[in-house]
Amino acid sequence: MPIGDSIPFTGVRWDDVLFLVFAATLLVSALLVVTLRDIIRCGLALIVSFASLAGIYALLGDPLVAATQVLVYIGAISILILFAIMVTQTKNAPVRLAFQTQAWFAAAAAAVIAVVIAVAVLATTWPNVGQRVLTGTTEVATRLFSDYVLPFEVVSVLLTAAVVGAVYLARREPSGRKEDRS
Repeated sequence: MPIGDSIPFTGVRWDDVLFLVFAATLLVSALLVVTLRDIIRCGLALIVSFASLAGIYALLGDPLVAATQVLVYIGAISILILFAIMVTQTKNAPVRLAFQTQAWFAAAAAAVIAVVIAVAVLATTWPNVGQRVLTGTTEVATRLFSDYVLPFEVVSVLLTAAVVGAVYLARREPSGRKEDRS
């Protein structure tokens, strides 16, 4: 039995509800990125915000940008940031970081930006859109995997080498014992 375009008894479209869920998740996780004190949890909230943005791109009918968001930002950058944090994090870090002392300035700047965005949204005349436009990714995929296959493979080998190097650097000996190599 097909579900239909709208929620029964309400008339609200499913994609509108999904957009609101993705947007709310994006806003909450973005706030968590800048307000949490544990840097690992900040990195995980960053991954959630990137995933929500990828969902919004998919809802807007651009699966190529959504897939790029997942592969590049979640798959590469966020994991690299989390890995770098885990490798370099020390246990004797200061309790209050320097950027956390500027909360009042950041709140004032955020309020000014919110007012500017609200004024811009309210002053804009938004045209009615009849249908959502779906983009085809066949041509992009064909060119990527035929004309640009060598740069694509070079980048994949480079990223693999970076991950192997990071794993090697992250491997540490226990601080209490060292091997006797005599």
